[in-house]
Amino acid sequence: MKKLVVRTHTAFFFSLVFLLQIMLAGCESYDEQEAKLKDTPDRGTIYVSADESFKPIIDSEVQVYESQHPGTRIIVTYKPEAECLKDMAVDSVRMIIATRGYSKQEENFMVDSMKVAPEKMVVAYDAIAVVVNPRSPDSLFTMNEIRQILTGTYKKDIVPVFDNTKETSTIRFIIDSVLRGQPLTTKAMAAKSSPGVIEYISKNANAIGFIGVSWVGDRDDTMQVSFLKRVKMAQLESMDIPGNYVLPVQANIFLHRYPMIRDVTYILKENYKGLGHGFANFLSGEKGQLIFKRAYLVPAQQDFRIRPIRLNE
Repeated sequence: MKKLVVRTHTAFFFSLVFLLQIMLAGCESYDEQEAKLKDTPDRGTIYVSADESFKPIIDSEVQVYESQHPGTRIIVTYKPEAECLKDMAVDSVRMIIATRGYSKQEENFMVDSMKVAPEKMVVAYDAIAVVVNPRSPDSLFTMNEIRQILTGTYKKDIVPVFDNTKETSTIRFIIDSVLRGQPLTTKAMAAKSSPGVIEYISKNANAIGFIGVSWVGDRDDTMQVSFLKRVKMAQLESMDIPGNYVLPVQANIFLHRYPMIRDVTYILKENYKGLGHGFANFLSGEKGQLIFKRAYLVPAQQDFRIRPIRLNE
């Protein structure tokens, strides 16, 4: 009899623990369901960290998405790229827009520590524009001359200017893809922002600026038109035809003629189909891709065709 009582009590205990676990799981599931109901592609609020060099185009994407989904609010904080990438470890930031995705190590961290399965996608191709003072006699450069300017060995005293001298996607591209181990000249200067670079170049004929083309590439944007009245874009030697110099315009980015091209990539941290997924789908979908195209970037998720035309003389 005693053994039977012990077994009965033991069975009762484990049954109670099992029921308790189900109840707790049910409560957690209910809370998650409530959160999901409040956060959908059509309503809710999300926080996004975006590379400052993409501000004009991302502002346009957000404006259109929110106008089509009035119940949503996408709050974007623009930062140097390195600061954006640190936000992979911040729970409240659900999307990051930068020039690269996450590494395997970063993915493992988000999966193990944050319990989120991240997603990434290249949604457009951008370029780094080189801007000079309108009075500058030099506006055609080979990439070897650009490297000489960046290392301080150029035949003329020209000062390179960036939106910062560390942590930005522009300076990372210059160091990784252009200098490739060579040191950046100590004469390099840092402005506080891309408009700050334009401001400095407009006042100094012996300076050369490096900024994202989305700040100066859209001839239909009144702000960018005003920038191009103060500086001019330099032409770099084409990747396919030596001696031919090209601007960072859409066709040259698409055909990889322009030598300094980079990705526009989103990183999404959302385990359910909420507002983050809605905005990500918008960026990679027809309407979002069309906005990239109209801003004179190259869409990465939609066919972009160059059609030959004949002009009547």
